[in-house]
Amino acid sequence: MKVACVNTYNVLNPSGWTKHNVGNYGSNHYIIQTLADQGIPVETIGDLQKSYSFLTKAKWSFYRNVYHKDYYRWAEPLVSKNYALQISKRLSKLNVDLVLSTEGAAPIAYLDCCQPIVLWVDTVLAALIDFYPYLSNLCQETRKNIYVLEKLALEKCKLVIFASEWAAQKAIQIYNIDASKVKIIPRGSNLELKSDREIADIKNLIKSRERQTYKLTFIGIDWVRKGGNLVLAITKELKRTGWNVELKIIGDLPKEREDIPNYVKPIGYINKSTDEGKNKFYSLLADSHFLILPTQADVTPNVLIEANAFGVPCLTTNLAGIPSIIKDNINGKIFSVDASVSEYCAYITTYLADYQKYENLAISSFNEYVTRLNWSIAGQMAKQLFLDLI
Repeated sequence: MKVACVNTYNVLNPSGWTKHNVGNYGSNHYIIQTLADQGIPVETIGDLQKSYSFLTKAKWSFYRNVYHKDYYRWAEPLVSKNYALQISKRLSKLNVDLVLSTEGAAPIAYLDCCQPIVLWVDTVLAALIDFYPYLSNLCQETRKNIYVLEKLALEKCKLVIFASEWAAQKAIQIYNIDASKVKIIPRGSNLELKSDREIADIKNLIKSRERQTYKLTFIGIDWVRKGGNLVLAITKELKRTGWNVELKIIGDLPKEREDIPNYVKPIGYINKSTDEGKNKFYSLLADSHFLILPTQADVTPNVLIEANAFGVPCLTTNLAGIPSIIKDNINGKIFSVDASVSEYCAYITTYLADYQKYENLAISSFNEYVTRLNWSIAGQMAKQLFLDLI
């Protein structure tokens, strides 16, 4: 079995996707890697020419300046048709059994080929319209284009893989696709971790965490959307009630930093494509007692899986695909989107007051990573689905 993986960019070049600061770019890279680890040869088709015409540029300017709406050229059917032509030419020179798109509908919506087509994404974009900020001010034409492209792609595909039950149900509801061809495969962490790590190593790591200062970590690329203000309020309340806590902020920082107390450490962005950045990120995460991500708009944030990979329980929100990652009191806790500061504090202090209970939760978090939330298991599941398909 040989697979052709199509993306508009170069999925093998980290410098091409880390600049986007979007987890899916990393996940697409790891999908290729996990298929290779399963012994599946993969031919990549990427770096597609973005032939935006004068018409699409004019439309962008028109919608932006006249209606103050967002028009996206990548959702334009003529752009998607051009992608399909480029992919077809390159496919004709390859001997592959299956075509896989991990980026979305745009590259494959108009693709005609003899091989079965598979779409492997975290969710359909239609589920994110008026949910994600960048899809909340769309002109009607782009809304229609997204629907058209996704509907064509989903009908064309013989197999569609999503990362969560929520995403699968959204696709079925919105596009009325055949549920029998929809499958769910949880994703792994987008970290390069040693495969020989054992539970004993993680137990030692957990026991090495400070007992004098309890360390909380927030990781996000959008301070407001990811719930940064709530994390700051939780930390301040824990400190006010006598708990010696420290909060590390990795990624986007609050705009107003003058009043940040000294027990809050703004780390900022860490470039994980370098060894120095990677080691710093691993060290900060491994030293944490809890990851807190009270996100207000998300699908399946990979950082939750990354935290579990170091035995760090996650406190997050009951939103979209997150319940497919975090299970209450097993690898963390999901709270309602409008949960109060006191609810988070009560949960944290319950575990820190009984440290053996905390250690058990941390170990259980790592077990979820080992048994369910890793790329090796995802690759095994995908391989079997691909074999069944061809």
